[in-house]
Amino acid sequence: MNAITVISICFNNLSDLQKTCISVDEQTVHPNEHLIINGSTTNEIANWLISHPQPSYRRWINERDKGIGDAFNKGIQNARFSITHLLHAGDSYASENVLGIVKSYYDENPFVQWTSGNIRVTRAGEMVVVGKPFDATKLYRGMRSVAHPTWFVKREVYNRIGLFNNDFKIAMDYDLMCRIAQEQYGYINETIAVFDDSGISTKNYLQSLKDNIAIYEHYYGFSIKCRIWQFRLRILHWLLQTRFGKWLFKIKKGLGLANA
Repeated sequence: MNAITVISICFNNLSDLQKTCISVDEQTVHPNEHLIINGSTTNEIANWLISHPQPSYRRWINERDKGIGDAFNKGIQNARFSITHLLHAGDSYASENVLGIVKSYYDENPFVQWTSGNIRVTRAGEMVVVGKPFDATKLYRGMRSVAHPTWFVKREVYNRIGLFNNDFKIAMDYDLMCRIAQEQYGYINETIAVFDDSGISTKNYLQSLKDNIAIYEHYYGFSIKCRIWQFRLRILHWLLQTRFGKWLFKIKKGLGLANA
């Protein structure tokens, strides 16, 4: 009943996809399906998938898409099993036990519709683990502690709240979080994923903050606290690019406050 489809989208990044596939294959409990959505403009990934032996649970769709959100939606719409996890090419599981832990959680909590956990990321040159339980009253803060690569979502949820909005090229996951807020939620206090910080969300972080304001105010109206919080994140972002900011963050990490 709680079978898992892992969805990995990719675009001209074979080495990233291979890294993710290795992570999936090393799980002690394999997914029921690993679906690869390949929208590449070259044949490199398609050729690798076809010419190299792949496990029986892996299948793929090789065709152009209209962007990240469209690729996400294609994966969700073609998933064969009840729980979906979007593990982007380049990201990986934090340990070999992740899928086993998640499956056990859903077996023990059948009414939960979506979950999140902790993620290993690089901030100011330091590797840290961050993650907190989702709190709908703090949606104005964006996704800082509820990282999308840790989400496992029952496929039926998308039938109720809709798929990813393709109008957003960066913050489509935050838009989805605003819509999923009322679904029954569970927090898995485990490190779920290791984030690849070379993707579009990292490179366009400041634009994502602007998008977050527009999205939040679309659903909840004009918000001073949202604008102040996003301005705070912008200042922190610039500070962490400096030697002084990195030094401060290293101290913060040493005090065990990196997830504060």
